[in-house]
Amino acid sequence: MKGYVYILASKRNGTLYTGVTRDLPRRLLEHQNDLTPGFTSRYGVKTLVWFEEFDLLTSAITREKTMKKWPRKWKLNLIEELNPEWEDISHHLHGL
Repeated sequence: MKGYVYILASKRNGTLYTGVTRDLPRRLLEHQNDLTPGFTSRYGVKTLVWFEEFDLLTSAITREKTMKKWPRKWKLNLIEELNPEWEDISHHLHGL
């Protein structure tokens, strides 16, 4: 079963949220519509700025746990390597 690690942002260099899921389009919809109370709805963190796909959900979980321990600067660098304009990349989810 596939898994995804993703980073949401409130704005460029704003509040970040790192998460893991097996269904990224569904999970993003939940975040964007405040369907689950918590950090992202409280701080308006709704823009998908980075994600990574894994063949196994367990691999995605391991990666997310590692990334949550990273300094903020590392996450910013990761985002800016692939998405220097901090655009919403949710359109890349079609077909997942």
